[in-house]
Amino acid sequence: MKSAVIVFPGSNCDRDVAVALEQSTGRAPVMHWHGDPQLPDVDLIVLPGGFSYGDYLRAGAMAAHATSVMPTVVERARKGVRVLGICNGFQVLTEAGLLPGALMRNTNLSYVCRDVWLRVENNRTPFTEGYGLAQVVRIPVAHHDGNYYADDATLKHLADKDRVAFRYCDRDGGFRAPDNPNGSRDNIAGIFNESGTVLGLMPHPERLADPRLGGTDGRPMFDALARALG
Repeated sequence: MKSAVIVFPGSNCDRDVAVALEQSTGRAPVMHWHGDPQLPDVDLIVLPGGFSYGDYLRAGAMAAHATSVMPTVVERARKGVRVLGICNGFQVLTEAGLLPGALMRNTNLSYVCRDVWLRVENNRTPFTEGYGLAQVVRIPVAHHDGNYYADDATLKHLADKDRVAFRYCDRDGGFRAPDNPNGSRDNIAGIFNESGTVLGLMPHPERLADPRLGGTDGRPMFDALARALG
């Protein structure tokens, strides 16, 4: 499997996801600078976490519209190339129009950095087939603008079309207000596009993809991609 990690000014999780990808695929990804529109042919594009352009305008907005590579990313995504956006990458995907909704300030208006529990809502995609349906996994979050918002019609469409990938939950898979770290509507932590080829999620699977990091609940995502796209 050939992959590329897009590196924006302000990215700080690009190396983390590169390590996770190489661990699962046996092949180092291309670290592609945002200013180069000539993105090589790859099977997977990753928009990593961080604070692209310092989030000075709005989280992910400048990376989505002011970088040379993003028109290519959008074009490839619409042709079916798999795209994974993690944290800031999820924000970029919504700002670029590849995923619906928006990521707003956390309801407590504070930065949150801790492990959370997620329930797998759809395990029939290359991103999630390494998990069981309704499996509860532990994954870290680290964000200030992770509050997923969409209007009622969009939320209904996402649920009806099985486009919700993960929801914040408790360790038993139940939904309680204290287990939602940012106030996201319907406890949404990650969503797919219509075809299931683009995934955006706020939690960081790359941060728990090796026992030395304290857990491996994130690794099945990268292993599944390696199997599906290898």
